[in-house]
Amino acid sequence: MSRGICPRVNSCGSFWILSAVIFFAATVIDVDAYSCHEVRTAFQMRQVGPLHRVPETPVPETDLMVCKHQGPSCCNRKMEESYQFAVKRDTLHNIHSYSYELEHLISGHSDAFQDMFQYLLSFSQGHLSSLLEGTYTSLSRHALPHVNQLFSSLSHYLRGANVSVEASVHQFFNNLFPLVYTRLINPGIEGSMMMGSEMADCLRMIRQDVNPFGPHPAVMAQELAGALGAGRQLGLALEEGLEVMNATEHLSLSKECVKGLVKMVYCSHCRGLTLIKPCMGYCLNVMRGCLASVSELDQPWRRYTSLLEQLTHTMAGHHSLELALLGVRGHVNEALMYAQLHGPLITATVDKVCGLSTGEPTSMQPTSPEVTSFTVTSSSPLPSAAPSKPLPEQWLGQLAHLRREFLMYLQRYKSFFAALPEMLCEGENVVDDSTCWSGDDVVESYSGRVVGNGLHAQRQNPEVKVRSPNPTLAEVKERLERFNQETQERFPKLGQMEAWDELGSGEEGSSEDCDDEDGCQASGDDQGQTPHTETFSKGKPIAGQPGGDSAYENPSKPPSVKVIGGSPSASWARPWSLALLFAALCLQWTLF
Repeated sequence: MSRGICPRVNSCGSFWILSAVIFFAATVIDVDAYSCHEVRTAFQMRQVGPLHRVPETPVPETDLMVCKHQGPSCCNRKMEESYQFAVKRDTLHNIHSYSYELEHLISGHSDAFQDMFQYLLSFSQGHLSSLLEGTYTSLSRHALPHVNQLFSSLSHYLRGANVSVEASVHQFFNNLFPLVYTRLINPGIEGSMMMGSEMADCLRMIRQDVNPFGPHPAVMAQELAGALGAGRQLGLALEEGLEVMNATEHLSLSKECVKGLVKMVYCSHCRGLTLIKPCMGYCLNVMRGCLASVSELDQPWRRYTSLLEQLTHTMAGHHSLELALLGVRGHVNEALMYAQLHGPLITATVDKVCGLSTGEPTSMQPTSPEVTSFTVTSSSPLPSAAPSKPLPEQWLGQLAHLRREFLMYLQRYKSFFAALPEMLCEGENVVDDSTCWSGDDVVESYSGRVVGNGLHAQRQNPEVKVRSPNPTLAEVKERLERFNQETQERFPKLGQMEAWDELGSGEEGSSEDCDDEDGCQASGDDQGQTPHTETFSKGKPIAGQPGGDSAYENPSKPPSVKVIGGSPSASWARPWSLALLFAALCLQWTLF
């Protein structure tokens, strides 16, 4: 009987053994399915922190502060600390990647504009020096230091120094008057004992009362002040823009923001979901909450970019800056001729005021007008003397071209601060449909309310609590608004211009300052540079960086030239001219 039972018992034993093996295998498979292997891999690949902080398998965790959920977790407090550091680092890096191009757009064109200004100053200085050397040789050697001083002051003014253009011009003519009086009007008293330093001082003091140069100093001062004022303000505006960008680079994220970012980016990892992406609406709420103070810069920044457009139009739209600087030579020439024509009257007035008796004044005819061409009739030792032949046409209208190039790219950044949250949520960072991460679970779509930009809108933000504005950015906003207001008050006519009115499609409407003769060939020549149609690009190489291929990475600019003291130094290896404008000046000189 027992033998009859034994076979059945053995059969039962085999059954139970097989069942135990199956259960054990199933248990191993189940444990492997809930391992933290993918979490460890992501932790390491993203360089979040030390890998030993990540457990091998999910463990019960009760001390999580941000990524709380029911059931086992692949996270712990140490990992949360690492996640906070990593998400803050990565978010700031992404912000810098988007602001990098804008910052270097401003800084690169700021340098280009300044180099263009200095080159124009140097050319105008050389042009005036050649006039004095070729036509007024008797006073040129003593007058050239005053020419250098004048253009040095204008250079400092364009760079933002507290210099008065009108005062610099009048000081130039004050210093010129003793030389003109003793070397052109009354050359016989040059070596006289009566003509000492006191007499020279007296002539300087009475110059504006005697008015030996007629209306020309005042007209020259007015033209230079108007044209250079817009250029100076443009330089200051670009510096102000860089200050704004520097403030955003040093942006600090609040604790509430960092918690919201960790919840959005890494809390899904605690459940082993390393590939799920945040919902679009959810990401917008988090980013708009984090960048609420940044978005407050939107309105003053839009006004700022509009003022930039209007300033550049005032400066270069009608070649105002070029004409004013190139007209210096003509004004000085006319002033000197006026003094010679009115020599007797000037001498009589000086004799009464300064007490210098010269007898019969020398009534001189004006020196023969210079030949109205772009050639120097006598060899000049100064390297900045006018060139001996017209300059190449490829340099015509470069300031206007630089202006259009700058504005074409700046226009893309008018809404930069309002669009920044959306940019951070674009691409592969989020999903707009299908299943996505809502911060608490995997959902088919985000059901929360999506708020707008700015501090006021964040009152309804369900993801990030904004307790107070960022004090640094609030100060930046106030400073930018004040700069906009001061610019508008100094140039009241700027508000009469329609922003971006010349940057329509194809730029057909910009023929007013762009024709075939100023080097831009209407809009056809610009087609070689394809305008950027995308809104922004992230981490794009720019000027000075390896691999930079941006169309504006090397703004068109002449060689940098300094005119601060000493002889003017210009490099004629890369000539510069506005031949059409010079022709107009030549026509004026021909009349004399």
